[in-house]
Amino acid sequence: MAEDAPAARRTFGPTVLVGLAASGFAAVAGHKAMLTIPAETITAAGGLSRSVEDRSVEFPLAGALALVALAAWGVLLVTRGTVRRVVAVLAVLAAAGMGAVVVVGGFVQDDGAVDELAVRLGLNAAAIEAERTGWLWVALACALVAFLAAGAAVRLVPSWPEMGSRYDAPTGGPDPAAPAAGDPSERSNLDLWKSLDEGSDPTEN
Repeated sequence: MAEDAPAARRTFGPTVLVGLAASGFAAVAGHKAMLTIPAETITAAGGLSRSVEDRSVEFPLAGALALVALAAWGVLLVTRGTVRRVVAVLAVLAAAGMGAVVVVGGFVQDDGAVDELAVRLGLNAAAIEAERTGWLWVALACALVAFLAAGAAVRLVPSWPEMGSRYDAPTGGPDPAAPAAGDPSERSNLDLWKSLDEGSDPTEN
């Protein structure tokens, strides 16, 4: 078991990098068109030529969930203990949610998207057919990779290195290790020279 600890610690960097990269690319892909109707299909159905935005469907929820996963990886870097594992679980749920949105919207309920596009374009839905864009496949692949990376994080996070407590925000309380301000024997050479430079006698009080 002790021999496995160093190996588990070495997974920290690669896992975090994969999770960040996959979530980042997923966030980009999640804000792109997932379904589109080719211009020639619209023309053949008797419609007018439209811009790509007018004949495409996006899944905003997928992009939002990808951003949640990306933020979770950032928070995971600066947290410790139980909170860190909870954040990793959040990254798992966000990645899984994004994948579900892409699958449902792009494969299960794609007919509904075609109907919405047909209404928008003033065409008969039976005369047109939407195509899945490359961004849909990118989003799906990135969601899967982000899910696997986050799942690995949930399992491995107890053995990962943590940020030291010295990086925590100060509490504002007195530092017991700090020397007394009025004790010359505890003052550093820098403090003594600073007092001399200010024209005061460092040996007084």
